[in-house]
Amino acid sequence: MSVNHDQPDAEHPPISTSGPSGTQSVAVDTPAEVTAPNAASVMEEKASAVAAAVPAISEPENQGAPVQAPVPAVAASAPAVAKPGDAPSEPMPTEPAHAAAAQETAQAEADRAAEEVTAEGMSKLLDQYPTPQAAAAEGEIFEGKVLSVTPAGVVVDVGGKFEGLVPASEFLESGGAIPFGAGQTIEVERTHEYRDGYVLLSHTKAHKRRVWERIEKSNREHISIPAKVVDRIKGGVVVDIGLRAFLPASQIELRPVHDLDAWKDRELEVRVLKVNRKRGNIVVSRRVILEEEQKTHRDALMDTLVEGAIVTGKVKNVTDYGVFVDLGGVDGLLHVSDLVWGRVQHPSALVKPGDDIQVQVLRFDKEKMRVSLGRKQLLADPWATVPERFPAGTRTKGKIVGVTDYGAFVQMEPGVEGLIHVSEMSWSKRVKHPSKMVKEGDEVEVVVLEVKPEQHRISLGLKQTQADPWEAVAAKYSPGMLVSGRVRNLAEFGAFVELEEGVEGLIHVSDLTWTGRVKHPSEKLKKGEVVEAKILKVDSEHRRLSLGLKQVNDIWANWFGAHKVNDLIKGKVTRLAEFGAFVELAEGIEGLCHVSEIEERKSKADRGEREKLPRGARTASVLTQGQEYEFKIIRIETDQHKISLSYRAAQKQVERQEMEVFRSAKSTSKATIGDAIMAKRQSP
Repeated sequence: MSVNHDQPDAEHPPISTSGPSGTQSVAVDTPAEVTAPNAASVMEEKASAVAAAVPAISEPENQGAPVQAPVPAVAASAPAVAKPGDAPSEPMPTEPAHAAAAQETAQAEADRAAEEVTAEGMSKLLDQYPTPQAAAAEGEIFEGKVLSVTPAGVVVDVGGKFEGLVPASEFLESGGAIPFGAGQTIEVERTHEYRDGYVLLSHTKAHKRRVWERIEKSNREHISIPAKVVDRIKGGVVVDIGLRAFLPASQIELRPVHDLDAWKDRELEVRVLKVNRKRGNIVVSRRVILEEEQKTHRDALMDTLVEGAIVTGKVKNVTDYGVFVDLGGVDGLLHVSDLVWGRVQHPSALVKPGDDIQVQVLRFDKEKMRVSLGRKQLLADPWATVPERFPAGTRTKGKIVGVTDYGAFVQMEPGVEGLIHVSEMSWSKRVKHPSKMVKEGDEVEVVVLEVKPEQHRISLGLKQTQADPWEAVAAKYSPGMLVSGRVRNLAEFGAFVELEEGVEGLIHVSDLTWTGRVKHPSEKLKKGEVVEAKILKVDSEHRRLSLGLKQVNDIWANWFGAHKVNDLIKGKVTRLAEFGAFVELAEGIEGLCHVSEIEERKSKADRGEREKLPRGARTASVLTQGQEYEFKIIRIETDQHKISLSYRAAQKQVERQEMEVFRSAKSTSKATIGDAIMAKRQSP
């Protein structure tokens, strides 16, 4: 008796005698005298007893649902088998007695057969068919062993539970051959379908489920997963993490990435930032991993970084003003001036990104996370011996390495440079820009003027290598000498006149003219104009020459020679002030008539009323601007070009002269001023 698990039939289960070791039959002892009809009846009763005794056996493919075991078939025509010890057969009794005896014998045999089936038979059946395991539910993922690879697919043994088939179409869809062979382990998911007697399995579904589990775990627990860049799209790249995911350009590196094509086919470690399984959207980041690593390195570095420490870093970026060095989580700036002791055209001439360099920490601001680095500090300082090798007054040669608005830099030796200021390039002050004198790359001879080793500064002179024209100025020029020169520059306070190469004099604005007031030299002179001037003062020590333009024609000296004190002179009132009136005596010659010299002295009574008026009003009441009057010279200051006049004294002197003329005309000395006045009025 056996149970067929291949094609069960619930209504009419097949009955077979095939077991694990071949075909078997259940033997039942029957008397030889039993007729065929009675024997058949006995066998039916035995079959019923066996059917009642056989327990239910689960069908593995029905996920644990019990089905009734098929009833073993018993041959109706099986011959009776005599058991050892049975009593020898007796002669058949008469028909009534024979029938009763036969019935009792059949019942006894049936009971014994049932007992044998229920005890020994069931023990053998249970040994042949061990207790079945619970069937795998649909959708469960488990590992199986590849039994064989056929054109239909991969046959998999799932741990003794059942055999299944992974269709070959799953592997052909990917465009490749079946990657599994016999004996290898494969992860599959069970489906509800069957084919060719096998349960259909899916390796693709199992793989995708595992991938989604890994992706969701990375997003949930912040775990890094491997990825490979497979394509470039707008805004980033596509990576393969088992499924296609988007890696934005901003999440690739700590700094912006411009060449995304260079990242194709690269293998990376990424972390899932966002995932939407329903839509199939996955966004990953490499930057978060780098930031965590950077923070870890930075925290460790912060505890050990101190000023003066010598560290090794990697060149991260090169700019015009310096080099950024990655010290391991912290970026430091190596300024171009701290690369080497000498001049550097560009930092890229010395280092490039990716270079490992040794630097010294110059300054470290832990709060602002700023680190200033130096490389030349690890090299020998050439300035240490500069004062001994280049003392002031030394003549040396060098190469022009830089030209600016204020001067030119000269390299005296590698790492040592000096500055020629624009004022030290020529004895002449006409140098508008250093580039007019020298250019980069020129070899020049200079004189060391000053050395400041603590500041790494050397002042150089170019004009000192030539003859100084001021050394001969004192012997060549003297005060009072008339000279001619070209106006080179105009300032508010005067005009600079070049007498010869490197020698200039100043005409102060007050020395431009004797007459009027000059607000700016441009009112009298033009740039480039050739003028004649008189040397007023020579100061060779301070390199100064004072010139005068108005002194060339000294009208004051001529006027002073022609006039003296007490002379009467006519003059024109040019302007009135509270303290008096300014009178033009000749072109460029002006005198002052004080208010006290304008009016006749009055009595106290008359003076009281007069003093109530403003001083300016009192002056204007006597003199009128623009009118000519006679004045008397009462004082002359030749050195200061001052002339004091008196209107009142002039009037008295005129009256006296008229009186003398009147008396001489009348030939009498008794004539009075009144007579003279009356005679003047009566005269036609």
